[in-house]
Amino acid sequence: AHTISQRLRQLKRIPPELIPLGVVLAAAVFAAGYSMVRKLYTDSTLRLYRQGPDANKH
Repeated sequence: AHTISQRLRQLKRIPPELIPLGVVLAAAVFAAGYSMVRKLYTDSTLRLYRQGPDANKH
């Protein structure tokens, strides 16, 4: 197992030109997750359960 200081030293080996790419990717993943969760909680027209005559059959 690595200690925290060892992990921080490994982060310093990342090329500096990749840091903006990481920031943009992290922001995109966060925005996508936020958008998806917000849609699932606020959309009242979203069908969460099966409907119809064969709804109870699996």
